[in-house]
Amino acid sequence: MLIGLIEWLQKLFGDIPGAGLFQYITFRAGLAMILSLIISMIFGGRIIRALRKMQVGETVRDLGLEGQKQKEGTPTMGGVIIIMAILIPCLLVAQLDNVYIILMVVATVWMAIIGFVDDYIKVFLKNKAGLSGKFKILGQVGLGLIIGITMMVSDDVAVRINTETAEQVGFSEQQVIKGPFYIDESNTVVEKADYKASLTNVPFMKGNRFDYAWILPIDKAKAERWVWLLFIPIVIFIVTAVSNAANLTDGIDGLATGVSGIIGATLGIFAYVSGNAIAANYLDILHLPGTGELVVFAACLVGGCIGFLWYNAFPAQVFMGDTGSLTLGGIIAALAILLRKELLIPVLCGIFVMENLSVMLQVAWFKYTKRKYGEGRRIFKMSPLHHHYQKLGMHESKIATRFWIVGILLAVVTVITLKIR
Repeated sequence: MLIGLIEWLQKLFGDIPGAGLFQYITFRAGLAMILSLIISMIFGGRIIRALRKMQVGETVRDLGLEGQKQKEGTPTMGGVIIIMAILIPCLLVAQLDNVYIILMVVATVWMAIIGFVDDYIKVFLKNKAGLSGKFKILGQVGLGLIIGITMMVSDDVAVRINTETAEQVGFSEQQVIKGPFYIDESNTVVEKADYKASLTNVPFMKGNRFDYAWILPIDKAKAERWVWLLFIPIVIFIVTAVSNAANLTDGIDGLATGVSGIIGATLGIFAYVSGNAIAANYLDILHLPGTGELVVFAACLVGGCIGFLWYNAFPAQVFMGDTGSLTLGGIIAALAILLRKELLIPVLCGIFVMENLSVMLQVAWFKYTKRKYGEGRRIFKMSPLHHHYQKLGMHESKIATRFWIVGILLAVVTVITLKIR
């Protein structure tokens, strides 16, 4: 929006000092993060006061955890703060005609509506069950369909690779969207083109490329046409799994917020190198034209998380509720998929994965032992995993901090997979 306004003003009045800075993604990303922090810091306190006035307080079940009942009545639905801090700077600073930005705005609003309805039912209608699970899943499936179908049909979503490499892996001329382009790389002219392909990056493997069409047990020409039958369900699964895992992780003050901020910063790095031809060529990863704009969105995400953490760190003045946690999970899943780094999610989102697995293992083991021994037994003292450590007597601020440290370690490992083949 600001870019369009500046261009319009330049047409009317000529050159504006400093306007050229808006051409640079790094400048706009920095500006977006600052705006995001300012919005969350300024409006966060006002929103918390408004939530208190409306008596939008958390209802806490007694699970026998230390300090748990003291949180009764703490304002919830604070995810609105994060959503504002993401969307407003993004709409102001990002290029709104970019298909990746459009998809991320849609993903944010879509998941925010699902989370908000869930919280509204819990808080205002006093129904602790919230939104029915089948409706949540239906909403997540809907977002997965939007992302998957857009990636399959939009000519603005493409992979730019050497035509020689494309021929070697069996790409056809029908998959070419734009090109060929002749690019000078290290004093050698290389022919490249934009291809419509279901390629993704694979960590720890030489070549670092994988096409979902290769899985289909049919010839290449047919696989290109029918790969959507495999790709779209995978996208739906990732969106559903990550958003639910983020929701499970939001159980103690500052945990989900801090972990999401770390993941967002890492995905911002991937967006920069994937959208930059020189960096993508040097790292030998997929060059995705247009994804550089996602650096701006990732900056908004990180700024929103840090700003919300100001109020959500122990002792929390506000909880994000499902409004925030489902939205953060949906955003992270969408970013990873659009950047074709979804196979790195088990590493990058390792905290989410372990939280989710702890619940699945606990439930499965309890049911199995109840069937076999007549009484259910537990692997963990309590699940999700962060509650296990609370039961061991660890303070929740220490748990959150240590989980952040593990999250940073996983983020570093994820980044260095760019060179470990």
